[in-house]
Amino acid sequence: MTAIRNPALEAFVASIDQELAMAQVVILRRNVGYELCHVEDRHRRPELLRELRPEEVRSLVQFTTAGAFRPLKSAPNLQTGWRVRVDDDAELERVLNQFYPGAIADWFASQSPAPPITHYREFTGRQTGMYRITSMLGDAQVPPVARACCHKRFCLKRRLWTADGLASDSAGEKSLIPCLEPCAVLLEFARKAMRIEQEDKLDLPLSAGEIGAITVALEISLAQPDPAVREADFNAPANPRRLQLVLEKLATLPKPLKLDAEE
Repeated sequence: MTAIRNPALEAFVASIDQELAMAQVVILRRNVGYELCHVEDRHRRPELLRELRPEEVRSLVQFTTAGAFRPLKSAPNLQTGWRVRVDDDAELERVLNQFYPGAIADWFASQSPAPPITHYREFTGRQTGMYRITSMLGDAQVPPVARACCHKRFCLKRRLWTADGLASDSAGEKSLIPCLEPCAVLLEFARKAMRIEQEDKLDLPLSAGEIGAITVALEISLAQPDPAVREADFNAPANPRRLQLVLEKLATLPKPLKLDAEE
């Protein structure tokens, strides 16, 4: 029986020289097959790493080092300290799909002259039920929501979809894994963001210095997130993406004019 060709896998394998980084996974060519490890373990001695069988990868990627569930496999919180050997191209694809589901197929699709990208308005325009509200975000509201949700703190996919006022991620900003359309996490975050927009707004008389202090406090909180707050719990005020959204909004505030100091 003639084997069925897989053009996506063939093109991907051809792009690997001696090694290739795919988000937080490094693929290393060996005399037979490949070896995969975490990018942070690239230069560690192999005997210091736990050797995994390909079938054990699925358990590894489910949780962070602290034991928290990983709802988004492209989040930059993959556990370190492991390596896994695969025998051939087909097994490489199966294992990579455990780390980053559909990454090879999406990468191949993004190489075409007309990648199958679904932009924000098209995507939310076909939502029904509880997610119909996501289409109500205005043109000025979508960019900060998308930048907050898709920030490299939270996702390593290179976002190719856009909206008015929102450009795609630049090449090399995140990883070679493309994001061709808004994901379920973005959809849920946009739903919560719209609910927040519908709340009564406060007129806070804050100075530029006070805004700066709030910005620093948010950055500190994002650098040391509360481990008790689940990644996709957008009802929690301390959720990192919600904090990032506040940062995005603060960054768009008009800057006060700097007057010459009086003598």
